[in-house]
Amino acid sequence: MSIRMPAKKILFSIFILLFFSFVLYKTKAQEVVRTPEMPRYSLNSPQNDSIPELPNFASDSLSYSTDSIQTSDSARKSNAIEAPVFYDAKDSIIMIGTNLVYLYGEAKVKYQNLELTGEYIEINTDSNTVYATYAIDSIGNEYGYPIFKEGEQQYEAKTMRYNFKTKKGFITDVVTQQGEGYVTSGRTKKMDNNDLYMVDGKYTTCDEHDHPHFYFKMTKAKVRPGKDIVAGPGYLVVEDVPLPIALPFAYFPFKGSYSSGVIMPTYGDEMARGFCLRDGGYYFAFNDYMDLALTGEIYTKGSWGINARSTYRKRYKFSGNYNIGYLVTILGDKGAADYSKTKDFKINWSHSQDPKMNPYRTVSANVNFSTSSYDRNQVNSIYSGAYTQNVKSSSVNISQTFPDSPFSLNANMTINQRSQDSTVSLTLPTLSISMRQIYPFKRKNPVGGQRWYEAISLSYQGKFDNSITTKDDQLFSSNLIKDWKNGMSHSIPVSATFNLLDYINITPSFSYNERWYTNEVTQDYDPYTDRLAPVDTTYGFYRSYNYSASVSLNTKLYGFFKPWKIFGDKVQMIRHVFTPNISFSGAPDFSDPKYGSFVNKTYLDRNGVEKFAKYSPFQYGLYPPSGGGKSGTMSFGVENNLEMKIKSDSDSTGIKKISLIDNLRFSSGYNFLAEQFNWSDISASLRMKFSKSYSLSLSGAFDVYTYNENGQRINVTRWDAGKGIGRFRGTSTSLSYSFNNDTFKKLFSKKDDSDDKNKKDEPGQVNEVPDEVNTGENTPKASLRSEKKNAGEFDADGYMITNTPWSLSLNYSIGFGYGDFNKSKLEYDYKVNQTLGMSGNIQPTPGWTFNFSTSYDFDYKKFATMNCSVTRNLHCWQMTASFIPIGPYQSYNFTLSVNSSMLQDLKYTQRTSSYDAIKWE
Repeated sequence: MSIRMPAKKILFSIFILLFFSFVLYKTKAQEVVRTPEMPRYSLNSPQNDSIPELPNFASDSLSYSTDSIQTSDSARKSNAIEAPVFYDAKDSIIMIGTNLVYLYGEAKVKYQNLELTGEYIEINTDSNTVYATYAIDSIGNEYGYPIFKEGEQQYEAKTMRYNFKTKKGFITDVVTQQGEGYVTSGRTKKMDNNDLYMVDGKYTTCDEHDHPHFYFKMTKAKVRPGKDIVAGPGYLVVEDVPLPIALPFAYFPFKGSYSSGVIMPTYGDEMARGFCLRDGGYYFAFNDYMDLALTGEIYTKGSWGINARSTYRKRYKFSGNYNIGYLVTILGDKGAADYSKTKDFKINWSHSQDPKMNPYRTVSANVNFSTSSYDRNQVNSIYSGAYTQNVKSSSVNISQTFPDSPFSLNANMTINQRSQDSTVSLTLPTLSISMRQIYPFKRKNPVGGQRWYEAISLSYQGKFDNSITTKDDQLFSSNLIKDWKNGMSHSIPVSATFNLLDYINITPSFSYNERWYTNEVTQDYDPYTDRLAPVDTTYGFYRSYNYSASVSLNTKLYGFFKPWKIFGDKVQMIRHVFTPNISFSGAPDFSDPKYGSFVNKTYLDRNGVEKFAKYSPFQYGLYPPSGGGKSGTMSFGVENNLEMKIKSDSDSTGIKKISLIDNLRFSSGYNFLAEQFNWSDISASLRMKFSKSYSLSLSGAFDVYTYNENGQRINVTRWDAGKGIGRFRGTSTSLSYSFNNDTFKKLFSKKDDSDDKNKKDEPGQVNEVPDEVNTGENTPKASLRSEKKNAGEFDADGYMITNTPWSLSLNYSIGFGYGDFNKSKLEYDYKVNQTLGMSGNIQPTPGWTFNFSTSYDFDYKKFATMNCSVTRNLHCWQMTASFIPIGPYQSYNFTLSVNSSMLQDLKYTQRTSSYDAIKWE
């Protein structure tokens, strides 16, 4: 009799047998699942029990009972480590025997200053080794890469094995950041001194570690973390394409502090000056307060230059920088008609003093001096816009105040340049001493009311000047005595203010001025020019003086107007402030020879006719001589201010003040003692405030006299000639404004910003704090293999929000005034002078940026100059193209370079020179 069993029962029986076999096998090991109360474990030394017991949760370390077979003490000591090993895991910890520990889920092992984290870690106490690797989630993505941290150094890999005793390890697919770059390698051996020996390594500054856009392939390399990399044969790879650029060896230094080193030059070529090496030299790192970079340039056709630039800073003392350059430019062939050789130099110096250094003495400097042709011959000046500057100014100032004293000293040097005609105006030095306003007759211990003489005040201003105006190539060959002008001036004003009838302020004043000269010029008749001309200069000490007295009266009148209620209650009040003023001043005729400022001269002209003339021997001096003619002038003027108070739209109970006319002023004068032209021009000015950041200012004058057929002014007023009171001479103003994305949003947006503000301030609402604010010192570094964040913003549906940042700045200046004389009308025709400057930028995509700047010449009706640049951000590379499409400096400059300063010499440059833009005829 045979018994047959169904196939399903047979399979079920086999499954039951396998299951019980597996359960019996698993009883040989115990699994310990971490609980919140479970302490961290530590391994002090390898245990010797083959069958471990359950851990004692009350102890900080694991203790086990001894086995019947024990190891000797000498063997235990030889295999012991120097410190306990602490470990932890978020998911679970599995221990097999006394020598194997398995950590799952954000595992962490710590030994002395070493810390190892990973998704899965194995610890073997017999061999004192630890092994870590990553994990794979349900969709196949890798996560939890091991991170090995020892001191300040950190490595990230896919697998890592480390020996606690020998301090050596083996790493696969390591990624570590060294300086500004990243080092990756498939196989790496870590030594006990932290050196890394790599095979098939990569060095790059691109943070895309798995597929960098470029890298240096290193067949083998030695990495000393924080110090340098020494590599064997290697080559450059761009976008996974090896380039035929190989190196027998490579050296990459890493230093936390700056140090001296060589500055690699760039090459170029020009038609006029030939091939060149430019901007190469040496960098000196003297100390923490000062550095120096010496660079130069040399051309194959003889041109060369040298440059020194430095930055210095001392905390709480001073800071500054300077840039000095010397350039020799040779154009054409020697002996040819177009041959030229120019020598140029420049000095740029900026210095500022910290107020904490000395509250009574300050030193400042802002020097921008160069010869007129330096910017035209220096290549780097073309795209910076310096070559279009016609006027440059420089100044160096030292001031000293004395505590508990009204006196102060000031010394400065000023330089004004005009590149159009190479004119230089230099004042070196200007020394001035001033005394602030004091009241010499005021009582120290006053009793009763103030007496009239106690309101008298005086001050003093003295100044010594030494200046010259010449061409820049003749500046250093000038004679200090004959070519330079020097002298000293003194001014002592005395004034007092009294109150008349409680509403009128009356201010009498007296002013004395004196000038000292070091030479005087004698003039005589010149028959060739038929006028007086200088014939001799006498050096010595000479003086000229003048004085004047005046009295002025002013008051304020207020007018208020409240609109009728039938026009609404929006406007609450309109206020008009009217400020009239009148003054009388007088001075004698200092052209009289008795005052010593003028000389009477009688001579015979070329026709033998006796003539009389008057001249001042100081008219060619640094300070103008005292004016001629008697003066008894009455000056008058009025000022107006108009404001309005309206109800605020945002607050029903609030009142807002609006300025309609900030200041409207008219003034003129009449000289009673002048022989002709008694009336002064009518001056007018207007200032209006439209907002806190924008206002409009206009000023001009009205001519009150007429002209003859030669365009000369005659002593006939316009009202006497029936042409009105005055003719407008002219005015000028400038407007500037910047437009950007937010400009039109503010104009057309219906959303009130105050609503957002109120929402943020609502009680109980917690505003989100960016993650960057919550980071602390103990926050671990982000994973180098973490997924890069997408650039840009996305809406709720996942679509990228397109945003094109742009800006446009306009600067418009207009001048309106007299032009050419019209003989038929006996008037000057008006002429309009206009200038328009534009600059802007646009970023159509996050990687592209376009910038431009230009100016338009309305006289020639064309653009005077234009400078454009296009920049493309290629992640770890950057492409820049600068070009000047119009004008005499047409050229372009193309550069493709690595963003990192460590590899700044890894670049490609192509440029043309403005000298090559020659128009052959």
